[in-house]
Amino acid sequence: MKSTLFTIILTLLFVSTIFLPTPFAQDYAQWHLPEGATARLGKGEITGDITYSPDGTLLAVASSIGIWLYDTTTYQEVALLTGHTSSVNSVVFSPDGRTLASGGDDGTVRLWDVEIGENIKILIGHTDYYVLSVSFSPDGRTLASGSGDKTVRFWDVATGENIKTLTGHTSSVDSVSFSPDGSTLASADIDGAVRFWDVSTGENIKTLTGHTDWVYSVVFSPDGSMLASVSDDSIRLWDVATGTEQHVLDRSTDANAVHSIVFSPDGMTFVVGSRSESRITVYHYTIHLWDVATSAEQRVLEDHTDHTGSVYSVVFSPDGATLASGGIDNVIRFWDVATGTEQHILGGHTGSVYSVVFSPDGATLASGGADKTIGLWDVATGTEHSVLEKIYWYGVYSVVFSPDGATLASGSGIYRGDAILDLWDVNTGTVKYDLEGHTDYVESVVFSPDGSTIASGGSDRTVRLWDVSTGENIKTLTGHGYGVLSVVFSPDGNTIASGGWEGTIRLWDVSTGENIKTLGGHTSDVYSVSFSPDGQTLASGSFDDTVRLWDVSTGENIKTLGGHTGGVYSVSFSPDGSTIASGSQDRTVRLWDVSTGENIKTFTGHTSWVYSVSFSPDGTKIASGSGDGTVLLWDIAPAHLVNFRLENGKSVTIYRESEDTLVYTFGVPGKKPVLEYRGPIIAEVSARAALWGDGMENLPDLLATLADGKSPWTIAADEYGTIEKKIAKIAASRESRGFI
Repeated sequence: MKSTLFTIILTLLFVSTIFLPTPFAQDYAQWHLPEGATARLGKGEITGDITYSPDGTLLAVASSIGIWLYDTTTYQEVALLTGHTSSVNSVVFSPDGRTLASGGDDGTVRLWDVEIGENIKILIGHTDYYVLSVSFSPDGRTLASGSGDKTVRFWDVATGENIKTLTGHTSSVDSVSFSPDGSTLASADIDGAVRFWDVSTGENIKTLTGHTDWVYSVVFSPDGSMLASVSDDSIRLWDVATGTEQHVLDRSTDANAVHSIVFSPDGMTFVVGSRSESRITVYHYTIHLWDVATSAEQRVLEDHTDHTGSVYSVVFSPDGATLASGGIDNVIRFWDVATGTEQHILGGHTGSVYSVVFSPDGATLASGGADKTIGLWDVATGTEHSVLEKIYWYGVYSVVFSPDGATLASGSGIYRGDAILDLWDVNTGTVKYDLEGHTDYVESVVFSPDGSTIASGGSDRTVRLWDVSTGENIKTLTGHGYGVLSVVFSPDGNTIASGGWEGTIRLWDVSTGENIKTLGGHTSDVYSVSFSPDGQTLASGSFDDTVRLWDVSTGENIKTLGGHTGGVYSVSFSPDGSTIASGSQDRTVRLWDVSTGENIKTFTGHTSWVYSVSFSPDGTKIASGSGDGTVLLWDIAPAHLVNFRLENGKSVTIYRESEDTLVYTFGVPGKKPVLEYRGPIIAEVSARAALWGDGMENLPDLLATLADGKSPWTIAADEYGTIEKKIAKIAASRESRGFI
C-alpha cells in the first residue's frame, strides 16, 4: 500500500512537468514571455522605425517590447525579437538580409540572426541610455549608431568591436545614414546640425546649417548625390558634393508632426509624413509624396482611416511599388504607390496601458490607456474581442466593471471643456451615460459593492458620487488640496478612501460626505489605495517608493513595505486578503505577505512603468498594465496536486512550488497555514507516503484520477477525518523536519 501511494505521487509529479497545450498555443501572445507570465495581451507600442528586408519579404517594426517581424505577403506575425530592456528606437537589415541591427533606450546596440531570431551580439559603449539610430554600411561590415551621448560610433559587425567614436555634435544624435558608396556618413542632432563624416578617417568633413530645430531624419538619395533632412521647421534637400541647399520646404505649420523621410528606390520621389487639420479640429496625419527635381507635391496618401498621430517612419518596398507607414497611433498602413490607395492595415499595437481590471466572473479583462480606447480581452485565449471607443482627446485613465459585470465605467481627460466619465453597456458596447461634473481629468472610478453608486476622483481636487441608475451627481466631497488620483469603496460600502497629489489619504463617510480621517505618512503623491476584503486594512502606494498598510479604525500606519526602486502606481489586495500586489515605476510587479510585510515574489518583464495591477476573482492570476503598451497575465496559483478538506473546515494541501520542491500545508483555506513544510520532492514524498499510508486505502485511486484533470479533490470528512490527527502527531513529534 505504502509503496503504491509513493509510486502514484511520483507519477503525478512527472505528469505535472510535461508541457500541455494551452489555448494560446502557436499564438504570439505566448512568444518570449517573462518568467511567471502566462500571456501577453497586445503587441506593445510602435516606438521607432519600420523597415523592409532587402528582398521585401519581411517588415521589421521597432516596438516598446522588442522587434516584430511581419510576413509582407500574409501580413502575419512571424517573430518577436526580445532582449532590449526598454523601447527599441531604430532597426535596419544588413544588405544581405541575414542580420538585423537595433538600437534602444537601454543604451545598447544589438545584432540579430534573422533566420533563427536570436540575439547574436550586444554592442555596449554608448554612455547614454538612448541609442536613437543605426545604419549598416553598404558592404555590411560596419554599423554606425547615434546616441543621446552626442556621439556617433562605428562597430565591426563581425567582432562587435567599437572601431571609431565620432565626436563633435553638441546634442543627441537622432539619425545616421551611410552614403550608397559607403565613403560618407551623415548624422543629425536635436540642435539642428547635420554633419558629414569621412568613414575611413572619422573626420567631420562638413557641417550643414540651416535647420533651426530638431532634425529627426537624414537620408541619402539612391545615387548619393543628394541628402534629405527633415525637422520641425523644414524639409531640406542638400547637394552632397558642395553642401549647399537645393530646396527648402517650409513645414513650420506641421511642427512635431514630421519624423521620417525616405527616397523611392528610383530616386525620383521622396516621402514624408505630415499633419492636416480637418474642419472639426480633429488632426489627421497623412503621407506626402514629393518630386525630387521640382520639390512639387505629387500626391497625398490619405484615407478615411488615415493616421491619427505623428508618423514615425515611412519606407518603400525594395521594388518601389508599396509604401509602409507607422506612427504614434500604433497602426502600420500599406499603400499602393501607383494608385495612392491603402492596401492593408496592421493593428494590435497599443499605447501605454493605464488601467486593467477583471470582470466579476474572471472571463474578461478590460484595459484602458493612451490609445484612447477600452479593450475587452478574452482571458482564456488572450484575444481582444471588442473595443469601446469614442472621441477621447486624452487617454483612458481608469476602467472598472460593475459588480454584475453588465456595466463598465471609464474615466478620461477633457474634451471640449468637460472631463469624460462614461458608463458603458458591456454587451452592446454603447455609452449608457456621460456623467458630467468634473472639470479636470478623471483619474479613478469605482463602483460601490452593491453597484448602485460610482465614486470618481479627479484632478479638479474632488471626489464625486454618482447614482448609477440616473447618472446624477449626488455628492461632491471636497478637502483634497491637490488632484485626487485614486478612490475605493470599503467592502461594506460605508466608507470611501481617496489618495492624491499632496501625499495624504482621506477616509469619507459615504452617507454624510464627511471627511472622517486623514492619514499622513507618505512623503509624495499617493497614486493608489485598496481596502482588504474584511475592510479592516487599507493599502496605499506612493511615489515615495513605498506601500503602506493602515489600520482603518485607528488610522495608524501599521506597516511600511519597502523594496520598490521607483514610485508605486498601483496596489491591490488578493481576494483572500493574504497578499498585496503592487506595480511600480521600477517596471516590476511585487507580491507582499500582508501578515509579515515580506516581499514574497517579484515579477519582471515589462519594459516600462507598471501603471496598474489587478487580481482575478479567484486569486490565481494577476494582470499588469504597463507603459510598454501590453498587459501581462501572471500565474500566481501553485501547481496543486491534492487538497484534503477536513470535517472541521480545515484542509491539507500538497502542491509543487518548483521543479524540485513540494509544499504541504495544514490550516484554514485562504489564511496563513497553521503548519507548513517545504522540502525536496523525492526525499520527502517517500516519508509522506509512509506516514499517510495507514487507513487511507482509497487514496491511491483518488490521486490517480488527478491525471485526468480532476484536481483539486475534496475528501469526505467521515472517511478521512483521521488525517488531521496524523498531521498533528507528526508536527508534535517533529518526526518530519521542517514543520512550523
